[in-house]
Amino acid sequence: MVDRKSFMQVGHKGSLFSSFLYFDMSFMVWVLLGPLAVILSNDFNLNAAEKANLVALPTLGGAVLRLVLGVLTDKIGPKRTGQIGLSLTLIPLLWGWLFANTMGEMYFVALMLGIAGASFAAALPLASSWYPPQYQGLAMGIAGAGNSGTIFATLFANRLAQHYGDWHVVFGIALIPILITLIIFSVLAKDSPNKPAPKTLKEYGKVLKQRDSWLFCLFYSVTFGGFVGMASYLTIFFNSQYGLSPVRAADFTTLCVIGGSFFRPVGGWLADKIGGIRMLMVLYGVVGIMMAGISTLPSLSLTTVMLFVAMMAFGMGNGSVFQLVPQRFRTEIGVMTGIVGAAGGLGGYFLPKILGNLKLSTGSFTPGFLILSGIALSCIVIIAVVQGQWKRTWIGEGGKVKVTPANMDTVQA
Repeated sequence: MVDRKSFMQVGHKGSLFSSFLYFDMSFMVWVLLGPLAVILSNDFNLNAAEKANLVALPTLGGAVLRLVLGVLTDKIGPKRTGQIGLSLTLIPLLWGWLFANTMGEMYFVALMLGIAGASFAAALPLASSWYPPQYQGLAMGIAGAGNSGTIFATLFANRLAQHYGDWHVVFGIALIPILITLIIFSVLAKDSPNKPAPKTLKEYGKVLKQRDSWLFCLFYSVTFGGFVGMASYLTIFFNSQYGLSPVRAADFTTLCVIGGSFFRPVGGWLADKIGGIRMLMVLYGVVGIMMAGISTLPSLSLTTVMLFVAMMAFGMGNGSVFQLVPQRFRTEIGVMTGIVGAAGGLGGYFLPKILGNLKLSTGSFTPGFLILSGIALSCIVIIAVVQGQWKRTWIGEGGKVKVTPANMDTVQA
């Protein structure tokens, strides 16, 4: 069990807080189009697939750019990479505020918002590099709890658009917290002296030759992809399925997002305590059951409860995956965070596309949620198959930190 008193005596609190804040405000910006999509769809007459595409594009941009920021993190350090990421995030906000008046321009803004989504590749390594293996789950969970920034987007974006009578203003207002975060991050964040030495691109390629890299990509594409995809799409879902107004639909989304946001650190802490493998198998089971239940399209109240539980499981699953990743790839944590994070972004890109396209073609959300249920349950089977080999090489019982040191760099998948 993690000793919280001991945890407070190690690491670097300024960097941990900076990681959280950078992640939090970036996440707010990254999913900004999710709640605004209902208002935008009225202005631009979008169908179900077009709405899904608009909210999915930021996650696609984030998936690609996380690879870039992952390499930068290893080359120049997470602090300088974070400063670059925050500075570039100002571009789509300025464009959305001052210039975006056509769908073509909105698609450009959507893709560029992926810069904010790429914050994972710098924020998480900044926190991780300061903490020893036994505290990885909690440290990464605290930093990763920055996905709570989604709540600010879902709670305030449509209210501000309604208040000012113009959705452009929302992008302008979002510039303020990003600028404040850039200042705080520059003052408080500090690169760890234990940061691994930069690797060559050839060495990055070697990581991708290992099976475990792809497995972690799959697992995170389901947990994180599920969270960010749902956070981006639920306002559209509540509006389309239950006829809620843009503000009310976003409020219901906020309720669901709270589950995933605040339980991510719990997932990391529990993974430290009982093991990431055990946690993931339980959480994927919960997601599979909830998605199957939602596919029946029950009452609004019951759907909201099931979505809250599912989002809670997604959030805890994010923390659990990143309890395992640093154990397996300790010296490549920068590039692995970028690779695994990119996979999570791709999962978040495809989820709205699945729900939106199937809604357009079948007239119902049922097939989409059934597919999501099947994907989650398939992950349980995969973990059951590979865990034996993991225990023999680099990890302890149930996914806990292995007591006997192992050279994780030379583990062959």
